[in-house]
Amino acid sequence: MKVREVMTKSDFTLKKNNTFYEASKLFSNNEVEIIPILDKDEKLIGVVTKNDIIKNFIKGISPDTYVKHILCGKINIINQDSKVMDYMNATERYMAVENAEGKFVGIYSTKDIFKQHFVNAKEKISELKKRIDCFYECDEVKLNCIELDAIIEASFDGIYITDGKANTLRINKSYENITGLQRKNMINRNMYELEKEGYISKSSTLMVLKTRKSNTIEQEFNTGKKVLVSSNPIFDEKGNLNMVVTNVRDITELYELEEQLAKNMKLTEKYYSEIEVMRIQYLNLSDIIAKDKIMINLLEVAKRVANVETTVLILGETGVGKEEIAKYIHKNSKRKDKNFIRINCGAIPKNLIESELFGYVKGAFTGANKQGKMGLFEVADGGTIFLDEIGELPLDTQVKLLSVLEEGEVARIGAVTPIKIDIRVLAATNRDLEEMTKDKTFRADLYYRLNVVPLIVPPLRERRGDIVPLVQYFLSKLNKKYSFEKTFTIEALNTLYNYNFPGNVRELKNIVERVVVMSSNDKIFKNDLSIKSSFNFTRVNINGEDICNLKEAVEKLEAKLINNAFNNAGNVRDAAKMLGINSSTFFRKRKRYLEKYMF
Repeated sequence: MKVREVMTKSDFTLKKNNTFYEASKLFSNNEVEIIPILDKDEKLIGVVTKNDIIKNFIKGISPDTYVKHILCGKINIINQDSKVMDYMNATERYMAVENAEGKFVGIYSTKDIFKQHFVNAKEKISELKKRIDCFYECDEVKLNCIELDAIIEASFDGIYITDGKANTLRINKSYENITGLQRKNMINRNMYELEKEGYISKSSTLMVLKTRKSNTIEQEFNTGKKVLVSSNPIFDEKGNLNMVVTNVRDITELYELEEQLAKNMKLTEKYYSEIEVMRIQYLNLSDIIAKDKIMINLLEVAKRVANVETTVLILGETGVGKEEIAKYIHKNSKRKDKNFIRINCGAIPKNLIESELFGYVKGAFTGANKQGKMGLFEVADGGTIFLDEIGELPLDTQVKLLSVLEEGEVARIGAVTPIKIDIRVLAATNRDLEEMTKDKTFRADLYYRLNVVPLIVPPLRERRGDIVPLVQYFLSKLNKKYSFEKTFTIEALNTLYNYNFPGNVRELKNIVERVVVMSSNDKIFKNDLSIKSSFNFTRVNINGEDICNLKEAVEKLEAKLINNAFNNAGNVRDAAKMLGINSSTFFRKRKRYLEKYMF
């Protein structure tokens, strides 16, 4: 059998000057295990496998590296006229196939061998049935023909033949070799007796005699051989079941190969699950839009900090862009060509966070991956790890994180020896960690270790110079994505400029996307926004010189005080403390006034 008979076609190819990023994207978007590399003359010069992509990604290879620098060479290339048997024990599970001219013609996979073996087995059985039919005569089958004996004995597969009453008529040498059973102990004996005496655990022949239909089962013999047993009935002209021919194929090596393939697939899946969350962050770091002087000053500080290896704690409300600041620091650091790993500490279940961050060894706990697992700190080795929502980290995990920061090493769950790692840690939170240390919900030693250089990202309402540039940036991206030509009117931009954006940049982005998608005209007007400018409070004379509705005046004054306290404090807890009320009361009142006055 030639390779050309079992290979499959493939439409996916790369040129040697394609980049590592382009190769990664091709693997990510398509279910392929190997991609051939062609030169300018369309000749096959090498291949890249999915494992090559994973290994080089973990090494931190630059996305712009040409694939010609990482290809496997000729080791994974075979000729279409080669024999399949020459590659039965090949370590490479996928190979590229070339023709005599050196051009790519297809992909060879060991999976194709399975399919072809079963087809060959079926063809042999069919051929044998035809041979037996030739010797059928007067209700008896003549098995003493020299030609028939030669065919049966020469068969690579084991052959077992019984009559219509399950009496053993013929067994070949291959059957003895595969099963370890001797035919002298089985010839002329009934299959019912042989099964009862334990020669075989279950008989495919008896199943055929019962159902009168072909049957295939898998069996394992004392020799350790795993076999595929296929039994087929032979009927005479009157429809009587006259004979059962059983073909026994040794699939031990194929079974072991399948197990190895399954292990490799699990290993690949493990690495893929660990790095898929990082792929977009690593290859598509976004830019920061900053026009306001406050934000520009912050970026100048961040750029200075980026050049050193110190730990940075990024603080700010939800949606202000803390992650973008972390990416900005990484892009301007000496580690910019290495991994940038973002971990949302609040999104990982508490019972899984330790194993996700630090990994575990083989058999560390019930339900653990049999191969063990690499933690995200190890994956980030050499690069930057960004711990978002650090305030949500459980106390027991905080202890282990402090050890990582202090010692520069990580210990997998169940491991005895720690692993040295070289990482830079950036952390972010919208919570008051200092207050949490007083409440003993956050370790003070970890807080002081993280808070080496604090960067406070101001809310959008305090850097209004960024609002219009951000609007134009989001609008430009949406126009390009949907082929729109939409613009905001001056009144609409003024409305956005005067809005306080409690959700900050994230809220602004959502508002722009919503109004661009929903508006029916190319011009977006103030009324399309469904928001109001910040509430302008009516001045209230506390000395009582003016006459007004007392309840309304008190309510407006209270709303103004709550709004000002929150703007100054930046969080509910401190704002409530400033006004001398508890946090729950502050939250309830602020929510009611937000809905009523839109401040």
